[in-house]
Amino acid sequence: MSELTERLVAGLPAGAVVVDPDVTGAYRYDMAGFCEAGEPACVVFAQTVEQVQFVMRTASELRVPVVPQGARTGLSGGANAVAGCVLLSLVKMDRILELDPVNRIAVVEPGVVNAVLSRAAEKHGLAYPPDPSSWESCTIGGNIGTGAGGLCCVKYGVTSEYVLGLDVVLADGRLLRTGRRTAKGVAGYDLTRLFVGSEGTLGVVVGAVLALRPAPAPQLALAAEFASTDAACAAVNDIIGAGFTPSLMELMDTVMIRAVNRLARMGLPESTRALLMVAFDGPQQRAELEAVGQLCRSAGATEVVPAEDQAESELLLQARRLALTAMDTLGTTMVDDVAVPRSRMAEMLNGVAGIGERYGLTIGVCCHAGDGNTHPIVAFDAADPEQVARARESFEEIMALGLELGGTITGEHGVGLLKREWLARELGPVGLDLQRQMKGLFDPLGILNPGKLF
Repeated sequence: MSELTERLVAGLPAGAVVVDPDVTGAYRYDMAGFCEAGEPACVVFAQTVEQVQFVMRTASELRVPVVPQGARTGLSGGANAVAGCVLLSLVKMDRILELDPVNRIAVVEPGVVNAVLSRAAEKHGLAYPPDPSSWESCTIGGNIGTGAGGLCCVKYGVTSEYVLGLDVVLADGRLLRTGRRTAKGVAGYDLTRLFVGSEGTLGVVVGAVLALRPAPAPQLALAAEFASTDAACAAVNDIIGAGFTPSLMELMDTVMIRAVNRLARMGLPESTRALLMVAFDGPQQRAELEAVGQLCRSAGATEVVPAEDQAESELLLQARRLALTAMDTLGTTMVDDVAVPRSRMAEMLNGVAGIGERYGLTIGVCCHAGDGNTHPIVAFDAADPEQVARARESFEEIMALGLELGGTITGEHGVGLLKREWLARELGPVGLDLQRQMKGLFDPLGILNPGKLF
């Protein structure tokens, strides 16, 4: 046993430190493809703030890297192991410490699962809006690390808008408290926002104060079929331009529609080139749906199907929820996450279609259309080296296209290992230099999640 593991075993409860290679091997990766991972020294399952502090003090003294992990549902390699590291799992820190309906806040540990918090808030007539597609398994700590989004972002925003304060263990083991519990607060630099989306490179989040909102009414949805992507994107622009704020606005291209049709036999016409789903949860939802349906028809929708009730709405939205599963049936998938201005979304989707044709690959796209966040998904045969190479090249072209259109390389999945070379291109030399200096201030030894982001 190494000095590292000896000290960790001596200072932590029995069973907290795992060195069995079968277990440590299982924790090496998150859900991203094409991202390398090293062999960790051990996995530590922390249950208290003090245990996290002990791990960080020990790692700092021994100059050992630490990779914080949640449920490892990420799609950028941000939770992947580096050689000789401590994998610091926070999934057992899973308590909701406080849920305050008067101040509309929740105080939680990082291992709380998103859906568990949402259901706890519902009992008080409240909601925690950020809802990543993996909400049944992803943790709040992971959501904070990547700045996660979800289907409702068009109306309710992303994780950063709901994090009021954080408890963070720094690289040297000190405990930092940022932010506030109040509705307002502008004292000092906004360190809370700095940690959101930092992917465990600045500190280990061990607690969070989260804003809650009144629970919305059940949403009503419609589905609109279009004969072209241009027409569907024009409808999106018309809806937003007319002043509507849907609770959900999702779009699927023809590749995605056909994949879902094959999987679920949903009966969508093969002539449908784009499917737009829009939902409202406000008091005027039926009137709003009717008006949006008319805007879709004016933009060229070939069919508009409004739901009569919540059950029908869920049925309509099922196609979107099956998107990734459907693409997985076509081969190994690489999921991209590029956001562009809404007004340029048609150019993005048409560009991705052209990239698929040039590389001879199946690339389907689903979008959080209301905020321009596109998810191109490349399907390929992982056993064919030539296809793998083409998939990688197409992935790179998709990110380049997003930047050319004034967008960003990631809207909600994070940079991790997968996109660190592209982060430099997006930030530029001055921005990159300042961010590296900031990393050095919080983590002078470079032990926190090294190799991620930069």
